[in-house]
Amino acid sequence: MTFDVARVRAAYPALTDGYAYLDGAAGTQVPTAVIEAIADTYRSGIGNAGGAFPASGRADAIVAECRRALADLTGAEPDGVILGPNMTTLTYRLADTLSRQWGPGDEVVVSRLDHDANIRPWVQAAARSGATLRWAEVDSSTAELPAAQYGDLLSERTRLVAVTAASNIVGTRPDVPAIAAAAHAVGALCYVDGVHATPHVPVDVRALGADFYATSAYKWSGPHIGTVVADPALLGTLHPDKLAPAPPGVPGRFERGTAAFADLAGVAAAVDHLAALDPRATGTRRQKILASMAAVERYEGQLFARLHDGLAAMRHVTLYGPAAAGGQANKAARRTPTAFFTVAGYTPREVAAALAARQVNVWNGDNYAWELVRAFDLHDSGGGVRAGLVHYNDQAEVDRLLAAVAELGPGGVS
Repeated sequence: MTFDVARVRAAYPALTDGYAYLDGAAGTQVPTAVIEAIADTYRSGIGNAGGAFPASGRADAIVAECRRALADLTGAEPDGVILGPNMTTLTYRLADTLSRQWGPGDEVVVSRLDHDANIRPWVQAAARSGATLRWAEVDSSTAELPAAQYGDLLSERTRLVAVTAASNIVGTRPDVPAIAAAAHAVGALCYVDGVHATPHVPVDVRALGADFYATSAYKWSGPHIGTVVADPALLGTLHPDKLAPAPPGVPGRFERGTAAFADLAGVAAAVDHLAALDPRATGTRRQKILASMAAVERYEGQLFARLHDGLAAMRHVTLYGPAAAGGQANKAARRTPTAFFTVAGYTPREVAAALAARQVNVWNGDNYAWELVRAFDLHDSGGGVRAGLVHYNDQAEVDRLLAAVAELGPGGVS
């Protein structure tokens, strides 16, 4: 199947402003269907959940449908879908809850590949509980996270392993099933940050071996809502702080305060949008999602090969990540379509500003990959430039970025 990116782009009003939105790793634009779902919720009248009147019933129905949609997206169960404002808030909430079962002598393993939202909550929780912190290291020459090292890091005292499903700056996709299996072999839980992976690949939390899987809807064309999915039976063993009259059951007891009901309607609409990216897909919503995201992965891989190899051909550009030295991005280890690079003679901020002047949006800095940027020895020089592709980007946008970066070098493309 040829991915019809023109059809996809037509669903996004923001893409008509003349800019190339290559900042998707930091957050995506929103299709009309999501905008309308949110607006329609307010037009229809909405009340708080649990009431006897119709507007309240609409809120209950929105929450239930949002849980079903997220379960379909991730392969989880609706009763195991925790909703919240963002992944960071939910991860802190779960770190606080899980760490109440830890004590001196227990161990927690984090990785230097991860976004800080899947590092610092565990670092701080371990410090409070007296648990020992262990680090999984990145091979800085390849930006890979070797799974074999976990055999030396884990013990019968390991309580939790936190790992990303994809690096948010270089796109590395670790062997999460192998890491999760190693964690489970010693009785530990595995908390997987799926924020950067979910927009780019089909997700199956069971196949990953994730006890907890976190993602954020604004990374895949939805509003600013986060979720963590888990086995409802596992959640039933955990008791977070909550208000006395708040729901006592799972997953409600993990959700603090009144939900953003209109945004939850937007989340469900975003999942439906993803399910329809392959118009030939049939079956249940879950089946359509798997087919559509497989099509997205193929399309983005081809587009990213053009971006990666174009940057790699420029003498004044240094690329970081899998296959950075040799090009051939499409033949590299599995990764998401995310390029992280520096340009000789310019700070990352200056590069981002120069591209913005040419109506190309990219990010600069550490992008919260705090530990990985330090492993690359880039922190003191301002980090790097990040271009992140998503399913609505096209070849013309990639070529605009390449042309703009080429203009910054004395020799251009070699």
